[in-house]
Amino acid sequence: MKNKLIIVIGAFGSGKSEYSINLAREYSKQGEKVTLVDLDVVNPYFRSRDVRDIFAEEGIIVIAPEGEFQYADLPMLSPRIMGAVQNFESTVILDVGGDPAGCRTLARYVQNINKRGYEMHLVINTKRPFTADETGITEMLNMLRTASKLEVTEFICNTNLMEHTTPDIIAEGINIIDNVAKKENIKFEKYTVLDKYANDVPLNFKGKTRISLNYFLSKPWEMNNKVHHPGI
Repeated sequence: MKNKLIIVIGAFGSGKSEYSINLAREYSKQGEKVTLVDLDVVNPYFRSRDVRDIFAEEGIIVIAPEGEFQYADLPMLSPRIMGAVQNFESTVILDVGGDPAGCRTLARYVQNINKRGYEMHLVINTKRPFTADETGITEMLNMLRTASKLEVTEFICNTNLMEHTTPDIIAEGINIIDNVAKKENIKFEKYTVLDKYANDVPLNFKGKTRISLNYFLSKPWEMNNKVHHPGI
């Protein structure tokens, strides 16, 4: 199906922005028009807006705060966001912060999201505190449902410890997420790994399909030329 609306959500450190960026590029490579919307009002560092200039050269539209507010930790919501949600001629990816503030931001678009139809991908890294076990994942899932008024349709396993990632670490993450997916009857078919470590893990691992992610986003200490506005 072309011209999907895909909402990508996840806890701090889950890798959901990296996944969103790679997803946008993948659809663009398939010849689709793509709009990537940065709705992450929580994390001031790892945001999809960082790839705006790169994606402009590739024909991918990025909707995000601009100018002096580009790196502000503020809910700077553009009226273009509603236009993107209502644009049935483009694949639209919403990169959303996975806490109550981020979900409430998403909820203001819920009527038009439901009208269009959507997928919601929850990116999970079981090596992060809030989603380290089945209880934590379930609690987050219920919070997302309540705050956003939408349903998660698919789990994406992004369990990793960067360069210290091993097949055993990924296997453990898949097992934990799979148990929740079965209890909640939520689709779970894919796991991710950074492309430079992809050969360390089988293409089809524990019944899941590997997605190789290119690394786009800078860490805070790599952002020498960027200014973080802590808010007003």
